[in-house]
Amino acid sequence: MELRQLRYVIAIARSGSLSKAAEQVFVAQSALSHQLAQLEEELGTPLFHRSRRGVEPTEAGRIFLAHAAAILRQVEDARVAVQTARGEPTGKVVFGIPHSVSAALALPLLQAVREQLPKVELELTEELTGNLVLQLRSGQLHLAVLFDDGQIGEFTQQPLLDERLMLISPAQAPDRPHRKSVTLAAALALPLILPAPPHGVRPIIEQAAREHGLPPPNVVADISSISILRTSLLAGLGHTLLPPMPLRHELDAGLLTDTALTRPTLSRRVVLCASRHLPLSAAAEAVASLTGPLCRELARSERWQGATPVAEPD
Repeated sequence: MELRQLRYVIAIARSGSLSKAAEQVFVAQSALSHQLAQLEEELGTPLFHRSRRGVEPTEAGRIFLAHAAAILRQVEDARVAVQTARGEPTGKVVFGIPHSVSAALALPLLQAVREQLPKVELELTEELTGNLVLQLRSGQLHLAVLFDDGQIGEFTQQPLLDERLMLISPAQAPDRPHRKSVTLAAALALPLILPAPPHGVRPIIEQAAREHGLPPPNVVADISSISILRTSLLAGLGHTLLPPMPLRHELDAGLLTDTALTRPTLSRRVVLCASRHLPLSAAAEAVASLTGPLCRELARSERWQGATPVAEPD
């Protein structure tokens, strides 16, 4: 197995065509096909389905692609590390952010990296938390923001902040609370739109219900997309339990209302994670070092609404 074969496989997957991939990697199509055939023979399985419309990865191909991307990323990290061992951090950093954190962190992080690390190319990818875990595990991501649900012990962890969960309701909903707070039991009984398990806040809510002897949440729709969840709330289809930041615009505009939870209060811890097994490049280390102070400042200045900074590590 050769590095060029990994590059060829990725080019084929991205272009969906052997002829287009051959043009991208500057080899003859016959040579590309030969290299692919050799690799498939070595692996003992086809990596692509061929049809008149082009090619697409098989299930084995999708698995192999994730590993190929991770290997090539590590090779590039090694090259950049050697070239910049004594200089300013340089290179590409792939950083994963959950949908519900993107509105708070994406733009400030891009701006901070541009100002403080001008030679670092930051690539942000927005995904469901479950997908981020898989990509971080396989090496496709250098860093990812995750939530501490007790299941992330395989990664290094830098606590960033705590976000409190609120009951968020359509402003015109007849069953929305008209007090400053609502008990968790009362909130769980309302028609709720929540992320599908095991994503986002869902494990936190279900665990709290079990621990306090409460019925499970009255879920009327499983929606893991923030944009679809927002649309559903505005259409009056139900309520949700989330930190306020993902819906800040609608809350500020008065289209949605938020109500504090009591007995008990609920929060989620936001954590910056990296692989324990794959070394971080100097560029990724530098991005990780500025992310913690940036998040704490966003929380202190209330630009990250509903967040409380976690004390900086000694």
